[in-house]
Amino acid sequence: MAPVENLWAPWRLEYVRGERPDGCVLCAKHAETDDAEALVLARGEHAYVVLNLYPYNPGHLMVVPYRHVAGLEQLTADESREAQELLATAIRTIRGAMTPGGFNVGLNLGSAAGAGIPDHLHWQLVPRWEGDVNFMPLLADVRVMPQHMQTTWRQLRDAWGTFDESDGEDDGV
Repeated sequence: MAPVENLWAPWRLEYVRGERPDGCVLCAKHAETDDAEALVLARGEHAYVVLNLYPYNPGHLMVVPYRHVAGLEQLTADESREAQELLATAIRTIRGAMTPGGFNVGLNLGSAAGAGIPDHLHWQLVPRWEGDVNFMPLLADVRVMPQHMQTTWRQLRDAWGTFDESDGEDDGV
C-alpha cells in the first residue's frame, strides 16, 4: 500500500472554523451586484450559478435557486427545470473549457447528509481529473490542480453557454 499523501488546503479551515455571517450566505450571494467579486457565473429567472468559495477542485460550483427553500420537493416545476438547465450548461461549459475526465454532481439534503448550508437547497458540481483531490482521504499519489478563483471565474464566465450538446464526449454526464 502506498503511503498516505498530505494535501494542504488551509483555506478550507477558514470555512470550518470561520464565523458564519448573519442570515443565509446563498441569499446574500445572489443579492450582490458585482458578479466577478461574488463569483457568480450565470443568473436565470429562478436560479443562479456561483463558484464554490471553498472548492475541492478548480471549477467546483453550485447551482442555487433564488428562493430560500431546503428541500428539492419544495421547488416549483419552473425552478426545478431551470436549475437542471443551468446544471447542464455548467457541465457543458466546464467540459469544453477545462476538459475534466468526469464530474461529481450532488445534493446534500439536511445536516445529517452533510449539507454545509442545510436551509438553502443547492447542487454541487465538482469537475474531476484522474488523480485529483477526492472527498475522502487518499491512499495514492495526489495531484493538486491549483488555480486562483478569479482565473477560474473568468475562464468559465467567458466560456458560459458557448458549448452545446454536441460538444465533448457523451460520457453520460
